[in-house]
Amino acid sequence: MSSDSPNQEFTEVANIDVLRDNGRTVAMVEGRPVALFHHEGEVYALDNRCPHMGFPLSKGSLKDGLLTCDWHHARFELAQGDTLDIWADDVQTFPTRVQDGTVYVDPNPEPDVPPETHWRNRLADGLAENLSLVAAKAVIHLDHYDEGFVTPLETAVDFGTQYRADGWGRGMTTLGAMANLYGDLAHDEKLRAMIVGVTEVADNCDGEPPRFEQYALDNDDLSQSRLKSWFRDTCDVRDSTGAERCLRTAANTLAREDLVEMLVAAGTDHIYMNNSHTVDFINKAVETLDYVGWDRREAVLATVVDAIADASRGEETSTWTRPVDVAKMCFDAAEDLPEMVAAGAGKDWNRPDGFIETLLSADPHRLDEALRDAVASGASTEQLAHAIAVTALRRVAHFGTGNEFSDWNTVHHTVSFANAVDNLARRTNAPDVYKACWQGAMSVYLDRFLNQPRASVPEPGAGADGDPAELRERLLAVFDEQGGVDEAARVVGGHFDAGGDPAALKRTMGEGLLREDAGFHTLQNVEAGFRQFELAESERERRLALIAPARYMAAHFPTRREDEQTVTIAERLFEGESIHKGVKN
Repeated sequence: MSSDSPNQEFTEVANIDVLRDNGRTVAMVEGRPVALFHHEGEVYALDNRCPHMGFPLSKGSLKDGLLTCDWHHARFELAQGDTLDIWADDVQTFPTRVQDGTVYVDPNPEPDVPPETHWRNRLADGLAENLSLVAAKAVIHLDHYDEGFVTPLETAVDFGTQYRADGWGRGMTTLGAMANLYGDLAHDEKLRAMIVGVTEVADNCDGEPPRFEQYALDNDDLSQSRLKSWFRDTCDVRDSTGAERCLRTAANTLAREDLVEMLVAAGTDHIYMNNSHTVDFINKAVETLDYVGWDRREAVLATVVDAIADASRGEETSTWTRPVDVAKMCFDAAEDLPEMVAAGAGKDWNRPDGFIETLLSADPHRLDEALRDAVASGASTEQLAHAIAVTALRRVAHFGTGNEFSDWNTVHHTVSFANAVDNLARRTNAPDVYKACWQGAMSVYLDRFLNQPRASVPEPGAGADGDPAELRERLLAVFDEQGGVDEAARVVGGHFDAGGDPAALKRTMGEGLLREDAGFHTLQNVEAGFRQFELAESERERRLALIAPARYMAAHFPTRREDEQTVTIAERLFEGESIHKGVKN
């Protein structure tokens, strides 16, 4: 607003008489366009770029102290720049002074809050209102202030644990998966990964009731064995309230490994719960805590209780019980585990040649026998879990494209489950992990028809048709066309044969993934493949870990790339570009 005298820090911008006659003008102040308005006897100055998408506010309409942008109709209070539309953001205002017929503005007003704080607040707005552009702009600006990873992750975790009554879901799982991918990506894709994670949390919470937390039990002296028993019992009878109180108590008193053991035990007491998602959610919750800190363990782990207690159970379905009751085979193996583990005590097991092919057998009894022999021969939970994860990747790599498209989800769920078990086995060696191994192996068996006929996978040494850089470009081109499933496998295999850098290949796959409107399962699949690449025990396994997700990506791409347009707008605004130029009315 206007006053009587300028000081030496103010900049001359306009003649008051001219401004009064015209009502508005635009002046460049230290390289920044400032819109000046003479309204109701006062002078106002605002950044001329609408904070929503950069349209000139000088072209807006003005009435009763309210400035309305002429593009998307965002409304701003003139004096302080506050918006009535949360999706637009407040606009920067500049103090004005009038002296001797000249208008002056302060080009560098003291901000109300530091810019980092402003963008943290805007990120919270984007989550609360499910505004993708707001979230994208916030992540990009926070990255500029070196807060591009931890701040979005922590903010989204805190939001997701509070504002979804059903607890952990696809949003939080996606967030955890994007955090896992982060280190393998180039800078622009790092931003996209965090934007995807944050916006998926917002979307998954949108319209849902908030979560009302239970309380831990008062007795801090309860033993791990008792809390584990109570937790399993309450989950078994679908008592999510009692289960949450037990878990919160455990979170306050037990070591991390003991907490993971409790969750794995309850998450595998029934068969392949929630069609694989329960165990995957448990794993992602634990992995996410590694990033945001285990001081959040009570709030975060409590959100997975419903995924255990309220989950669907494989033994209740015909898939797992007809024509062969493989669910019973899993339960029988669980009962026999103490004897098998005792037999294997002190023994060293090395995966036999042909073990993976045995796990791919069409005979579940043969598969069950192989698992029993492995445990009795000293196979650790980690060794067995990893073998099953490799086997699950084989189902994706050999997926026959003559199957229905939706069947990609079936083989994916097994990979997601097996990858989660493989990672959980590296956190606890509790025998309960063996139960998950049986379930994962039987899921591989149930997927057998999706490898009929078995699609071929390029063998090592098949040759490379181009140098690694050319092959990476070709892979992106494959993702631009529908149906390039087998070609994607050939390109990835050729990249290995050409001696290409796997890190560069993963960056290219990340670029291909994050420019698309990738679905939940596709995001999971790529993240699982990258993780299995890290855990691979041979060059053949490393190839498989990237060939399988490349085939999955090619089956699901290209998409409309709507999300990429949102991110591109946010990036252009950050760079100061004029988004509106070239837009036709």
